[in-house]
Amino acid sequence: MRLLPLLRTVLWVALLGSPLQGGSGLRHDFYWNSSNPRLLRGDAVVELGLNDYLDIFCPHYEGPGPPKGPETFALYMVDWSGYEACQAQGAGAFKRWECSLPFAPFGPVKFSEKIQRFTPFSLGFEFLPGETYYYISVPTPGSPGQCLRLQVSVCCKESTCGSFTLKPVVLGQQNSVSRVKALDGFC
Repeated sequence: MRLLPLLRTVLWVALLGSPLQGGSGLRHDFYWNSSNPRLLRGDAVVELGLNDYLDIFCPHYEGPGPPKGPETFALYMVDWSGYEACQAQGAGAFKRWECSLPFAPFGPVKFSEKIQRFTPFSLGFEFLPGETYYYISVPTPGSPGQCLRLQVSVCCKESTCGSFTLKPVVLGQQNSVSRVKALDGFC
């Protein structure tokens, strides 16, 4: 009967760590460096749900690093035109993070973006379901890095079904049936 306390502990740990417990989302790791060909081509797309996390790991080197020097970047959130041109200019562009510590003694620098509808933080960003957001990086001066691009698609667009109210109609009115038919197939 010594297995019973162990089983009970395992079940509690599973319950406390489960998404049913509330607020915990999935974590998605993304290594931001030019060895990722999808970032170079601009076809990197990640689909996230609300309360998920996007964990971006900056380039990190142990020892002397590459012969051309370490990659360092400034990461920006931009609009579609900034994404296509890989330029952090215009009203829709703003700096999110800097990957400027390629030899950090504690390992790679990680930035976490929580995908949430509302944020309590002044520097946080609020994401809308059904929208796509664009990240680019601009190499810092002296860095051999290249322009890297990522699209973040937030699932899922909220349905408008159920947001209308059906009002009762008096029997015997001629157009009461046509009203019901008009709502058929609305969603």
